[in-house]
Amino acid sequence: CSLTSSLIQQKLAEKLTILNDRGIGMLTRIYNIKKACGDPKAKPSYLIDKNLESAVKFIVRKFPAIETRNNNQQLAQLQKEKSEILKNLALYYFTFVDVMEFKCIFSTMQTVNFDLTKNYLDLVVTYITLMMLLSRIEERKAIIGLYNYAHEMTHGSSDREYPRLGQMIVDYENPLKKMMEEFVPHGKSLQDALVSLQMVYPRRNLSADQWRNAQLLSLISAPSTMLNPAQSDTVRMRYIVIHVGFILCHAALNTDPAALSLWKLALQSSSCLCLFRDEVFHIHKAAEDLFVNIRGYNKRVNDIRECKESALGSMHRERRKFLRSALKELATVLADQPGLLGPKALFVFMALSFARDEIIWLLRHADNIQKKSTDDFIDKHIAELIFYMEELRAHVRKYGPVMQRYYVQYLSGFDAVVLNELVQNLSVCPEDESIIMSSFVNTMTSLSVKQVEDGEVFDFRGMRLDWFRLQAYTSVSKASLGLADHRELGKMMNTIIFHTKMADSLVEMLVETSDVSIFCFYSRAFEKMFQQCLELPSQSRYSISFPLLCTHFMSCTHELCPEERHHIGDRSLSLCNMFLDEMAKQARNLITDICTEQCTLSDQLLPKHCAKTISQAVNKKSKKQTGKKGEPEREKPGVESMRKNRLLVTNLDKLHTALSELCFSINYVPNMMVWEHTFTPREYLTSHLEILRNAIMWIRLLSCILWPLSKCHNLLLTSVRAYMTVLQSIENYVQIDITRVFNNVLLQQTQHLDSHGEPTITSLYTNWYLETLLRQVSNGHIAYFPAMKAFVNLPTENELTFNAEEYSDISEMRSLSELLGPYGMKFLSESLMWHISSQVAELKKLVVDNVEVLTQMRTSFDKPDHMAALFKRLTSVDSVLKRMTIIGVILSFRSLAQEALRDVLSCHIPFLVSSVEDFKDHIPRETDMKVAMNVYELSSAAGLPCEIDPALVVALSSQKSGSPEEEYKIACLLMVFVAVSMPTLASNVMSQYSPAIEGHCNNIHCLAKAINQIAAALFTIHKGSIEDRLKEFLALASSSLLKIGQETDKSTTRNRESVYLLLDMVSESTPLLQDKTEHFIMVLINDVINSVSRAYSNNKQTFWERNVNFSF
Repeated sequence: CSLTSSLIQQKLAEKLTILNDRGIGMLTRIYNIKKACGDPKAKPSYLIDKNLESAVKFIVRKFPAIETRNNNQQLAQLQKEKSEILKNLALYYFTFVDVMEFKCIFSTMQTVNFDLTKNYLDLVVTYITLMMLLSRIEERKAIIGLYNYAHEMTHGSSDREYPRLGQMIVDYENPLKKMMEEFVPHGKSLQDALVSLQMVYPRRNLSADQWRNAQLLSLISAPSTMLNPAQSDTVRMRYIVIHVGFILCHAALNTDPAALSLWKLALQSSSCLCLFRDEVFHIHKAAEDLFVNIRGYNKRVNDIRECKESALGSMHRERRKFLRSALKELATVLADQPGLLGPKALFVFMALSFARDEIIWLLRHADNIQKKSTDDFIDKHIAELIFYMEELRAHVRKYGPVMQRYYVQYLSGFDAVVLNELVQNLSVCPEDESIIMSSFVNTMTSLSVKQVEDGEVFDFRGMRLDWFRLQAYTSVSKASLGLADHRELGKMMNTIIFHTKMADSLVEMLVETSDVSIFCFYSRAFEKMFQQCLELPSQSRYSISFPLLCTHFMSCTHELCPEERHHIGDRSLSLCNMFLDEMAKQARNLITDICTEQCTLSDQLLPKHCAKTISQAVNKKSKKQTGKKGEPEREKPGVESMRKNRLLVTNLDKLHTALSELCFSINYVPNMMVWEHTFTPREYLTSHLEILRNAIMWIRLLSCILWPLSKCHNLLLTSVRAYMTVLQSIENYVQIDITRVFNNVLLQQTQHLDSHGEPTITSLYTNWYLETLLRQVSNGHIAYFPAMKAFVNLPTENELTFNAEEYSDISEMRSLSELLGPYGMKFLSESLMWHISSQVAELKKLVVDNVEVLTQMRTSFDKPDHMAALFKRLTSVDSVLKRMTIIGVILSFRSLAQEALRDVLSCHIPFLVSSVEDFKDHIPRETDMKVAMNVYELSSAAGLPCEIDPALVVALSSQKSGSPEEEYKIACLLMVFVAVSMPTLASNVMSQYSPAIEGHCNNIHCLAKAINQIAAALFTIHKGSIEDRLKEFLALASSSLLKIGQETDKSTTRNRESVYLLLDMVSESTPLLQDKTEHFIMVLINDVINSVSRAYSNNKQTFWERNVNFSF
């Protein structure tokens, strides 16, 4: 551990540089060992193994002594696992050995001068911190002892480093007390180094008022000097050395008033010091405990207590308040005039350093001081200060080339000239020093702006190391050139070194002055600050500063401890992700609230709310008094926008303000890099806006679809449009593509399932219409009214909980088309067709059961007696009519949906719809059926009615099971079965026709649509003549119906005329018949119409109209 003085001086600069870096690495390793031993999950398993518990206790009790012979029983288990212990504890053990070696080398580093002073004091701090952290590892004796015992059992002897290592561990049980003894020989050197800070530290420790009076960091306080380069002869360092250093050389506190004054000033600034990361040191208590046992130090103990009482946070609170405004001004000016970053770079790094120190002070004290004032140790505006720090850092990174250009010119055009003059004026300059000085001048003179323009990478590390070496050479007592006698040269060189860092080490300077990676180790406090920021609307615009801080975390890693990189990297990623997600979630919640408010305002504009206003107007006109006296008049929509005082703020105003502030933060940076991962804040908001399909935009829909229903489509569409209006306004705050969000969300809602496998509004509405509304129609609780183009509730014993008309009239169906879109309506149609195909499949089974009888009836329609006999042999006649009626009802509903879709598309794409309609209307009849079906499919997608329904054709085509001839025969006989079964409808009391609604209450008027559409689809599939089959159907049906006139039983013929009208409906509802009159006795049809009209006029209301309780 001993080196000659000459060697020390020759390599002092290199040693200090290497030792300072290695010391930080050792601190990192010791810190990780301490944390690992303090975590039950990460602690070495041998320390918690029950089988080794007695051995560990024995080793710790005897430490550092070694006894293996007399305790074989206690160490027996250790013998079994010795190889594994050697393997797994080697990293821990040799880390402690490295600490011992570092301590040994440190004892030789005791010479100071300028940069040497700073580096030496930094090394002192590192050494003190290292030894204090080492003493805090409770398991250090167990780890070292276990390893050494395993080594002796394996190799027959102790590890060669164990005696010294064990003794060091014992000696440093109380590290401060031991180091007080250790520093006695070097006390004078340390004292001189510390006292040299008496001109620097007080300026670094001024109050906010003093900063304010001096216009610190202000670029605009003196406009005439704005372009003058800012310079300083101070240096940034770890001032914890003042607190602890004077404890180690405590004799100076009694003999040197300057030392005592400096130490007391330091004690008043902080009561909780940062050793390393989140490891802290309570200086007042530790100093008091040490000095109270030293004779003659009662005054120092009193000084400590007085400083402790005055070490309040008010000064730091005021500093943070000043720095917020100062950094804001600085960032604003530099954003407008980035060229000032050149001459005022020092201001930027001073501001970053001041702000960083205050932030870390707050973080450290807020987490470790038990009795604290809320105002002093909880700063809800800390996010603003961090934000302005990040803004300054962003300016430096963005305009780095501007700064490089400035300082390259500065070095070559001014610094080189001045330095050359100073060197020339030196009275004595040894050869070695002269060579170094000349190299400085030559290096700077060779610089040019073209190098910056060409993107050349500068590297002045060698020049800075040479200056460090030069200081080491001149620190020898007998040196020919003493820097103490040439202070101007030293100041100039220090300025030059700063200028070189501006040219090649901007990133390192940012890390040195503004790195706050310590937040990585205060996760709970970090998250608490973030939550406080979000809760305070005025601070939410600065919330992006917390994810940006996560980009600092990897700078705290060290190459001597590579295993922690993944742990810290994962923590930075998880925190950044959590912050951005919370910000987006908060924005989503604000949007939700705004949507709710906007939906309420939109709801006030609905026609339903004008009824009361109209009623009041009518009553006022007729001078009729209604309601209670003094009843307040209902506020009209828009009243909320009338302000008598601009200070009046509504809840909607507050929400918009909060949203704009938060969106500013989300939109602040396009992306950020965290541990080689790119985060895009706007994408978080976009993803949360897409989640609105369940959380916001469709929340009302779900309440409508889920039983019981609460809102019809029209009202729902109004709400959705209000939501979309709010979402479109987000583009005013954040640069995101809301159209993409709408496309992603709305297009997914037109499918059966969304991207997460959840049901969409299309599937929910489709299921509700099929399983609820249309099922109630089949059960006779709802009827389709052609005149109203809607389904209407019928009077039943069990009243339905919803009004079918509110969900099926033309306006509601148009709203449904708006909500589902063409894709959704197509899915609805396909689902309807699937139900029709299942009914047709059942009908075919009934035809097969009666195939022989139907075959005979098909050719015997002109033989009344034979037909009557055959009809009696038919089975399931009522089932056939009921299933055909169900098919007709479904097709009627589909026609409503198609008409609504056509109306909606005509509003949105009128030219395209008219083109499709023209294409359909002018397709020649001789066109190939495949081509025609393609045209029909296009037309159907646009909501246009087609002679042949392509969706029905596709649905029925999948049912082919037998030979084509057999399938064609069954299709023909199905039409026969329906035709001969129609007379039975006359006996049903509910078959009475009403001209007012143009239909029957049991929905048999839907048979006409079912017959035409099924016939067209089936005979298109089987390539038969649709017209011939319809003529055959009408012949059979008319023949069968005319026989009703010969019946004498009134119950059988009570609604004969109403059933006759079905023939006219079938004929009129199909465009596929060329001649629609040759099959009918037109006189009969006219008589039927007149008869039904007279009956309606005489009774005014039909049987079921009297019970439906509606009027036209």
